[in-house]
Amino acid sequence: MKPKEIIARRVARELKDNQLVNLGIGLPTMTSNYIDSDIKVTFQSENGMVGMGKVANEEEIDLNVTNAGGQFVTINEDGAFFDSSMSFGLIRGGHVDVTVLGALEVDQYGNLANWIVPGKMVPGMGGAMDLVVGAKKVIVAMLHTVKGKSKILKNCTLPLTAKGVVDMIVTELAVMEVTKEGLVVREISKDITVDELKSMTEAELIIPNNLAYMAV
Repeated sequence: MKPKEIIARRVARELKDNQLVNLGIGLPTMTSNYIDSDIKVTFQSENGMVGMGKVANEEEIDLNVTNAGGQFVTINEDGAFFDSSMSFGLIRGGHVDVTVLGALEVDQYGNLANWIVPGKMVPGMGGAMDLVVGAKKVIVAMLHTVKGKSKILKNCTLPLTAKGVVDMIVTELAVMEVTKEGLVVREISKDITVDELKSMTEAELIIPNNLAYMAV
């Protein structure tokens, strides 16, 4: 199983019945493909949609139906479209139960940097700043390292999107929860040891006695 699929499948297991869930662009959008059929989740896309379905295959593409990243998606029978003011009213009004976002960096204090690399051209900050403050639960879904360097740090080095907002980090190697005590590893991949995980993570990790293997 590819790393991004592992992450998306594990994130999908966090979602519960009747939740309104926002999926960020990139890897997080894959989450909608792995929801258990028994779970009734409503996906929101910040460009103005609720009831978003899975990523569209070639036969399902409708040129008028895209997510916030411009990716073709499906929409469920009970879905609806609306303008940006309504979309951000849902976000800023505290109606989003869970938001799943990618990240450039996350640190052990739950700080998030995911919108800019200084000196590089970027499309804009998007809705991330609103989402991480407005959503009831913030899950970061990302690869554990980039070019061999940890993305989970003691302190973020890039400009912050928001401070102390991340609740959970899901990578292909582990599931980590941000707590007042620090970054607690709840699950670890069967393919690595705790020592290997620590060597690939700059942040200080708390390893509990009841550490479990990742369930995907």
